[in-house]
Amino acid sequence: MPKLCPLFSGSSGNAYYLEAAGCGILIDCGRSAKQIELALKNNEIDRSRLQAIFVTHEHSDHISGLRVFASRYHLKTYASFGTVQALEQKGVINEKIDIIPLTLDGVSVGDMYVTPFRISHDCAEGYGYLVETPDGRKTAFATDTGVVTERMQQALSGCDTVVLESNHDVGMLRCGSYPYVLKQRILSEIGHLSNETCAETACELVRTGTTRLLLAHLSKENNFPELALQASLCELEKNGMKQNLDFLLSVVPETNVSGGVIY
Repeated sequence: MPKLCPLFSGSSGNAYYLEAAGCGILIDCGRSAKQIELALKNNEIDRSRLQAIFVTHEHSDHISGLRVFASRYHLKTYASFGTVQALEQKGVINEKIDIIPLTLDGVSVGDMYVTPFRISHDCAEGYGYLVETPDGRKTAFATDTGVVTERMQQALSGCDTVVLESNHDVGMLRCGSYPYVLKQRILSEIGHLSNETCAETACELVRTGTTRLLLAHLSKENNFPELALQASLCELEKNGMKQNLDFLLSVVPETNVSGGVIY
């Protein structure tokens, strides 16, 4: 049975660990190598099982620990062609990193199969990831996107577990201290998903068989965990779906110090 353990989530850094049949992968490496190592230890994860890193895009909160961590442990690193080029331009990639451009066909790592799908974000070529484990379970990671495109919806449909962005409350963002240009960027189709859009998407996912939803990448300035949770929960219940019966819903912590896993 696979296990999913969010390590970090949010603008301060993002990293998720997924393991199946003794093989582990990281989705993003957005904290320092030391912090990633400590998070793995605190959550009782055997680092020797880690075989690869999948990068969603080149923004610093997703790659800040990548160069040191990937080279230190000789981990294969996968990303889109556009992201690889962006990482080269940022000086993140060196000769010690085995980075592999990943097409939409995906790749096998151990007994898992990882298939990327495009996200809508202001980056070079962002990917979300769909991971199928040997027992047939499907887990998807969909953050850092301004909209849920039809292709994204198709990729997420039927997944058992979805890590879904619930970045901001629109009212908080509009009334907050961010500069107008930044507000417009976040609200745009290449920005971030609001609580409201996340809630609507959550309903569609539960209708197609998703039973576990993890709300992720919350803004510190423009959201609260309780607010994000209630937005999705109210929308799901309004549509006749019941918590602990039709679905399980939770918010990913900014830093996972519980030592627990999702499943």
